[in-house]
Amino acid sequence: MARYVIEVADRPALPVHGQDGLFPVHRVFCVGRNYAEHAREMGHDPDREPPFFFGKDAAALTGASEVAYPPATADLHHEIELVVALKAGGRNIAAARARELIYGYAVGIDLTRRDLQAVAKKLARPWYLAKSFIGAAPVGPIHPVEAVGHPREGAIRLEVDSEVRQDGDLAQMIWGVEEMIQILSEHDLLLPGDLIMTGTPAGVGPVRPRQRMTGSIAGLGAIEVTMTGEATATGG
Repeated sequence: MARYVIEVADRPALPVHGQDGLFPVHRVFCVGRNYAEHAREMGHDPDREPPFFFGKDAAALTGASEVAYPPATADLHHEIELVVALKAGGRNIAAARARELIYGYAVGIDLTRRDLQAVAKKLARPWYLAKSFIGAAPVGPIHPVEAVGHPREGAIRLEVDSEVRQDGDLAQMIWGVEEMIQILSEHDLLLPGDLIMTGTPAGVGPVRPRQRMTGSIAGLGAIEVTMTGEATATGG
């Protein structure tokens, strides 16, 4: 077996609630504008147009309680999301079979360098630098389906320093989890270890260094993340 020519980093993984084992992460898919009120606050029509997806590098995941404020931004935004963890994959998965692929669910926060995203949108460029940086995806422990079922309604909420910023319900999703799995599997081969971040309700906004975010979803508990470091201008 060939040896790697540089040291190999540990594979990204998330803890599993109530277990010692880790869930190995392969890819992170994210769906955009999946709650109508959030689509409106971002200046878009919330009609049920086909969903669009972007990605975060698995290395952006973190389970840490402290996350460094990223460089090259002065406008970092929080987006609370339901995270779906897949135990199996495949192509052309019918929505009726989608639940067979799901290992469990977690609370996640999609951190976004909004100023970089705005520039990318204006120039019709990819969002990668805005969405995928080290620490860009704080995610809590995965709760297996056997313990929590398949959450499809219930509060999804985010506070910053005890101030409620986002307060929605999973039932407000435009595209459901099963539909997202079906559509993704029509475009690519889904793999065990893939995650899907399912979109965020209205109320996204800035988080500053030394502020604490508390994100929660009914039945899945809460995560707390404090930003450290300093904000910096983009120079863009």
